[in-house]
Amino acid sequence: MEKQILEALNTRYATKKFDPTRIISEELLTTILESLRLTPTSYGLQLMKVVVVENADKRNALLPYSYGQRQVVDASHLLILCREKLAQPTHVEEYINTISTTRNVPSENLDGFKNMMLDTIKNMSEEASSIWMDKQTYIALGNLLNTCALLNIDACPMEGFQAAEYNRELGLDNLNLSAVLTIPIGYRAEDDANAKVKKVRRSTEDFVVRVK
Repeated sequence: MEKQILEALNTRYATKKFDPTRIISEELLTTILESLRLTPTSYGLQLMKVVVVENADKRNALLPYSYGQRQVVDASHLLILCREKLAQPTHVEEYINTISTTRNVPSENLDGFKNMMLDTIKNMSEEASSIWMDKQTYIALGNLLNTCALLNIDACPMEGFQAAEYNRELGLDNLNLSAVLTIPIGYRAEDDANAKVKKVRRSTEDFVVRVK
């Protein structure tokens, strides 16, 4: 398993050119989406969602807001990691109810945990809340990239897009969501030059700091 993990991570790269004829199976897509759902988040609140853009016309409409990066159109699937626009007390209430139901715990036994989360949300500025939720999506991104690598599926994490236009084009504002990251996934084209370049990273000695 150790060898498999390192081989997968050494093989993956930010794919710049996808083969539009190769489509990820529904079974593999389900695994990828489940890996996102299982992502650890602060308090376990999951103040995020993943949007799967399947409509070809919508994907073409997003191209101008992606600075012409063809990955959003040519990849098998386009995933968008979104956060809630605002963290609301209702999110906490729903989460507590889910814990109570899932674990068969009386909801009143969770009052301390609930009040702590409510205080956290209440005392955050809107900017701090946005940054806090943004960070959660990057944890999900790590899960996604690792899962794809182990499944021999290519991906390209993208911050280079106009989030406000994505929100408008996909109606995310109406869902109280804001796009944070867009990730085309699929299979690399044979002539993607980036697939052949050597991976550049710091040496282990320069990267790992051991405190004994």
